[in-house]
Amino acid sequence: MKNITIITALFILLAAGSSCKKDVLDTQPTDKYNEGNFWNSEAAVSAALSGCYNPLTTDGLFGGEATPLWEETATPNAYNYSNAMGFNLIAEGRQQSNDGGIIAQRWHDSYVGIGRCNAFFANVDQVEMSADTKTRMKGEVHFLRGLYYFMLENYYGDVPLILEEPNLETQADLPRTPREEVVAQIIKDLDSAALVLPAKYTGGDIGRATKGAALALKARILLYEASPLFNTSNDAAKWQAAAAAAKAVMDFTEAGYGLYDNYRELFLPQNENNEEVIFDVQYIFPGLGTSFDLIGKQYNTNAPLLGLAQAYQMNNGLPITDPASGYDPAKPYANRDARLYGTIFFPGDTLMEVPVTNDRFAVTGFGMKKYTIYDKGPAPEGQSDLKSGQSETNFIILRYADVLLMYAEAQNEATGPDASVYAAINAVRERAGMPGIAETYPQSELREIIRYERRIELAGEGLYYNDIRRWKTAQSVLNAPIKTYDGSQIEIRTFDAARDYFWPVPLTQTDLNPALEQNPGY
Repeated sequence: MKNITIITALFILLAAGSSCKKDVLDTQPTDKYNEGNFWNSEAAVSAALSGCYNPLTTDGLFGGEATPLWEETATPNAYNYSNAMGFNLIAEGRQQSNDGGIIAQRWHDSYVGIGRCNAFFANVDQVEMSADTKTRMKGEVHFLRGLYYFMLENYYGDVPLILEEPNLETQADLPRTPREEVVAQIIKDLDSAALVLPAKYTGGDIGRATKGAALALKARILLYEASPLFNTSNDAAKWQAAAAAAKAVMDFTEAGYGLYDNYRELFLPQNENNEEVIFDVQYIFPGLGTSFDLIGKQYNTNAPLLGLAQAYQMNNGLPITDPASGYDPAKPYANRDARLYGTIFFPGDTLMEVPVTNDRFAVTGFGMKKYTIYDKGPAPEGQSDLKSGQSETNFIILRYADVLLMYAEAQNEATGPDASVYAAINAVRERAGMPGIAETYPQSELREIIRYERRIELAGEGLYYNDIRRWKTAQSVLNAPIKTYDGSQIEIRTFDAARDYFWPVPLTQTDLNPALEQNPGY
C-alpha cells in the first residue's frame, strides 16, 4: 500500500470540516474542491481514506524524520543528545506543557487523524459505490480512529472524545473525557473493524488495516489496561481479557502470521510485508520517506547505551554477569545473543566493510543498526549515503513476536506459568538462535523473564518506553545514570512518579481551550 500513504491534494480541504459556510450567492466553484462537491465519487472516497492514513506518517506519530526511533531515547536503552522532538527532556524528567516537540505534535497529529476519520464517517454514505467496498473502508477507518485515540489516552490520560466531523462551533471548548470512556470507544471501534476487514490483501492494497491488525491492537490496549499503571487493583479479569485478545491473533490462522526466519532481515525494505508484519506504516522514496538511515548511520541521535548492550545474554542463554557464561571482558561482544548483532553497531563491529572504532559513533560508542539498511557488507547500490527523507523502510507498529510476548505476559499474570506461556516465549527466543527457557520458574520470576525478553526483542522499536510506564518501573530504571561504551557517565536521569507517567496537555491546546484541565504537576 505504498500509494495509500501519499495523500492527494483533494482531501486536504476536508480539514475545515463542517464549519465552512456557503457563499451568499450559493455558487459551486468548478476549479477547486469544497465540501459541497468533494463527496461525489468513489475516487473521492478513496482520497479521503488516504487522508485518514496520512497522519501516521507525521512527526507526532510514526514518521517525520525519525520520531518512532527517537521514542527509544526516553528509556534506558538509548540517548538523544540533540533533544530531537523533545525526547531527551522526557528522559530527564524535565518536560513541560510549553515544550512543543513531541508533546505538542502528538496531540495535534492524533486529532488531525481523528477529525479526518470522523469526516469520512459523516459523509461516505452519500456516495454511491459498492456496498462491500464501502463496508471495508469503514472498517479501516474504525481501526485508524481507534489507533489515534490510543495514542492520545495512553500518553495524556483523559482527552476529549469527539465522534462527529470537525466543527469549531461545537467542539472548541470540550472538556477532557475520562480515559476509561475513551478506551471503551477504542475497543468498540476495533471490534467493528475486526468484523468487516479481510485477513489479508494483495497487490497495491497491501498495507491497509486488516482484521489481524484490529485484533492485535486490541490485544495491546487490553494488555496496557491490565498492567499496573492502569490496573491498580490487579484485577485478574483484565489480564484474562488481554490474554484472550492476544490468543485470538495467534489462532487467526487465515492471516498466516508467523515469525520471519531472520531477525536482522525482518527490518530491511526487501523483506517488507512478510508473515511477521501485522500492521506497518508504508514508506517509499521519493514519494514519502523518512530519515531512519541518516539518523542511524550519521546523526546518531538514537545512540544505544551501555546498559542495553550489557543486557544481551551470551548465546548459551546466561547473562554476562554469570561466572559460568563464558563472557570475556576483553571480547565483550563475542558469542552474544544474535539480536545484539541485529540491533546495535558496537566497537569492533563492521559497518559497510569498515571496522567500527571506539569513536565511529561519537555519542556513546554505539550506533543503532535496526531500521537502517546498513550492515557489515557494502550498502545497496546508490544508497551508501542516504539523506533526509530518503529512507523507505516501513515502520512496523504491530508484529507477531510482540503478540506472542503479550500473550505470555498476560497469561502468566492471569493463571501463572503454563506450557503455552513457555511456548510463546521460547518461539521468540529460538527464532534468534537462543536456548529456550526451562519450564521451572514461579510466576514472579517468569514475569521478570518476560519483561527482559520484551526489552531485548523489541529494542529500538519505541515500545520499551510504554512498557516501563505501564509496569510502573520507570521510577526505578530512569532514576539512574546513563553511560557510554567504556562506562563513562553521560548524565543522571530523573523521573517523578507523581508526575511523569503522563505527559502534560500541550499549552497550545489549553490556550485554545481553557476547559482542558492540566495533568497533575505541570
